[in-house]
Amino acid sequence: MKAKGMVYLVGAGPGDAGLLTLRGAELLARADVVVYDALVNPELMRLAPKTAELIYGGKRSKEHAIPQDELNDLLVTKAREGKTVVRLKGGDPYIFGRGGEEAEELAAAGIGFEVVPGVSSVVAAPNYAGIPLTHRAHCSSFTVITGHEDPTKDTDMDWEQLAKVPGTKIILMGVERIRGLAQTFMAHGLAAETPVAMVRWGTTGQQESIEGTLATIAEVVDQTHFAAPAVTVIGDVVALRPKLNWFEHRPLFGQRIVVTRAREQTGELSRLLLERGAEVLEIPTIKIAPPDNLEDLKDALIVLHEYDWIVFTSPNGVAAFFGYFFKGFQDLRDIGGVRIAAVGPATAAKIRELHLGVDVIPEEYVAAKIVHALTKFESLENLRILLMRAEVANRDLPLQLEERGAIVDDVACYKTVPETEDSSGGGAKLLESGADWITFTSGSTVEHFHARFDLPKLVERFPQLRLASIGPETSKAVAALNLKPEVEARVHTMEGLVEALERSVKKAK
Repeated sequence: MKAKGMVYLVGAGPGDAGLLTLRGAELLARADVVVYDALVNPELMRLAPKTAELIYGGKRSKEHAIPQDELNDLLVTKAREGKTVVRLKGGDPYIFGRGGEEAEELAAAGIGFEVVPGVSSVVAAPNYAGIPLTHRAHCSSFTVITGHEDPTKDTDMDWEQLAKVPGTKIILMGVERIRGLAQTFMAHGLAAETPVAMVRWGTTGQQESIEGTLATIAEVVDQTHFAAPAVTVIGDVVALRPKLNWFEHRPLFGQRIVVTRAREQTGELSRLLLERGAEVLEIPTIKIAPPDNLEDLKDALIVLHEYDWIVFTSPNGVAAFFGYFFKGFQDLRDIGGVRIAAVGPATAAKIRELHLGVDVIPEEYVAAKIVHALTKFESLENLRILLMRAEVANRDLPLQLEERGAIVDDVACYKTVPETEDSSGGGAKLLESGADWITFTSGSTVEHFHARFDLPKLVERFPQLRLASIGPETSKAVAALNLKPEVEARVHTMEGLVEALERSVKKAK
């Protein structure tokens, strides 16, 4: 007997992926089908299984990828196939999201469903723009209306009553009608000087806010070419914005920054950038894959106890090496008495996750610095050193170690290959409208990004585009393309790279 399907109407929140509820994330992680709207952050799709069917059902003003009736039928059909369906809707499903209509259709068809509330832009966009909807010194209520009523029914808006009712007024989906809406409010007695703010793409790095009064806001919209999607706030609380505008004052607010790391590693850098207010385009350009030849690695594992040092130059090397190690050994103690060197704090942290100590951490990923750190620890004469690196790596390090008398085995435990998927749409956005920065964290990210996008031509096409490098080795790869990074991290870590970006942006202001 076929299992019964289930439909979950999940509120995706207002745009900031971090505002998705825990329940929403849990359901996405086990979805068979995800039907998502236009205003849903595409990064949320990464929470779904790789096998999940992703269906764009987006609705933006007059644009409907799938008409509502067909979308309702789609949900019923997929559920009858026994699938777990997540209907991912921007904001909250039941606040101007037509979730009620979809739930009615599911109920009529006998399909089980659950509604998962989401953080609505009604409250989130004003919050991120520094506007509290209620405040004891100003108002104790707020009213929410839509700027897009169903055109097939008579209006149920009592504009005279809406104008008279005290408190803050919030309009969703009203940008195109703002002139008429403002005039209607004034015609029914709301003062022309009433403060108004409009917040576009609230809670995201694209957030943009404008201010005016009921009398002037339409002109401000025209002058600034302000466009949907936006939330409009009308009331005295708008005057608090200069004091409470926390998000738009973050150090990287207004900066669109491309992250090019491997998909499984974008998280840390993206998080640091998002916390500082940036708009992040994740465009992974590399994937981590097994090396073409595993024989050298197998041989090294067999005689692991004979090495004096293992040198790891990246977290990828640590993950790959121990992945193979535990296929052959059950006990971490089988690594023996070998000493361990890790290039950079991120690599060291990856090793410490295994409860292994790190004997040497060179300050920089430069061959001379690594060799210096090891020779400072002890003489390298006749010591056996195992380098765990990528398949394609600079030869300076093994050569300089051999010059100090070491016996070096330079073994590939992984390789980087091009990543061509654009699941988050970051690549398309970059080609359409550019970015402010592209960050590179290794030479391979530079090379693979260039192979996919032609970096010199991209820089020529978007003159505002600047490049940021994590360190000298990465900068060399940029220089090989006759380009120069605008910034290079002083400390060669994700935090160091973000700090370098902050300094440059602050200096330019």
